[in-house]
Amino acid sequence: MDSDPDKRQRGLEVMASVYGWPAVGDGPGDFFGYTVEHLFAEIWEREGLSYRDRRLLLIGLLVGRGMDDVLGLQLEAGLGNEELSAHELREIVIFLTHYAGWPSGAKMNSAVETLIATAATRAAE
Repeated sequence: MDSDPDKRQRGLEVMASVYGWPAVGDGPGDFFGYTVEHLFAEIWEREGLSYRDRRLLLIGLLVGRGMDDVLGLQLEAGLGNEELSAHELREIVIFLTHYAGWPSGAKMNSAVETLIATAATRAAE
């Protein structure tokens, strides 16, 4: 892969912003390069959809495909970046449960309630 240093830096900044991380270090290999330079520097930055819109679509996709291993990251980023409130996350659970199935919804509900409780505990400290 021919890397573009400006696009790489922009992608790292967008990736950090999307996930609410303070900074993202660069990584090795073409997979990481394409992820940063294409997905984050180009796709997440396209006009037409907000980060919140993209996050909602991604959450729906992850639940529908049973990709629970990465769902928590999206839920946490959505709540942490204030794109989604606790109330909205709970509504998403109810809505997606009826399309993705009860077992998927139950897993998501557990993840959402744990996330909300953890956020409340941190806020109280």
